Amino acid sequence: MRSIRILALRLARENPDWGYSRLHGELLALGVKVAASTVWKILKEAGVDPAPDRNSSTWADFLRSQADALLACDFFETVTLSGARMYVLTVIEHSSRRIRILGATAHPTASWITQAAKNLIMDLEDVACRTRFMIRDRDGKFPQLFDAVLKDAEIEVVLTGIQMPRMNSVMERWIQTCRRELLDRTLIWNQRHLLHALREFEEFYNSHRPHQGIANARPLHPLPTPIDDPDELSQLDIRRHDRLGGILHEYRHAA
Repeated sequence: MRSIRILALRLARENPDWGYSRLHGELLALGVKVAASTVWKILKEAGVDPAPDRNSSTWADFLRSQADALLACDFFETVTLSGARMYVLTVIEHSSRRIRILGATAHPTASWITQAAKNLIMDLEDVACRTRFMIRDRDGKFPQLFDAVLKDAEIEVVLTGIQMPRMNSVMERWIQTCRRELLDRTLIWNQRHLLHALREFEEFYNSHRPHQGIANARPLHPLPTPIDDPDELSQLDIRRHDRLGGILHEYRHAA
């Protein structure tokens, strides 16, 4: 138990913006089976305050109940050090929370967006992902050909209401996560650097970061078998691997 306490406090110190749920999920992802209440107690006794919680919504609950059939997409903007405004097109799977960065450009033309849709369809076919709906907002950057490409693949586009971002809450939440955990901590030099940083974050998000929305699993990996042996728990050797110069932290058992 002492080693679990030390590990929980280490994660909390190194990641002050993580809440109790995120810390609990990270421990589960390392195979350390511990109750959420125990994590809360450890941090409470150590005087570690929780990160701000976020409230769920009824619409989000509905989206989760229909997750197997849903994709969602959106654009978000960021600015490079030279002042160039870049537009990033991203898609998320509701069921697995897997993220796909379709590209980043300073000029989101109709042809560029249509090609991104075609690339997405090929990617979905490669992994045998069967989706019926794509949620998107009414952004004028989306051309009619974008919807047509999806329709040819038997994916129906569902438009959100006017000025109702909560209808695309899963995608909006990911954009907030990307800003908070990556872009707000990174000085982006140019388009090439932006794409490199986004690809690193995509790999981190899909392969390592636990998600409360899918029971603290990761989009591409289930939770490991819990460690039940007390001797093994008392001799935990957890190593940290940093991405992007230490912005992103990954924790693994030593080989």
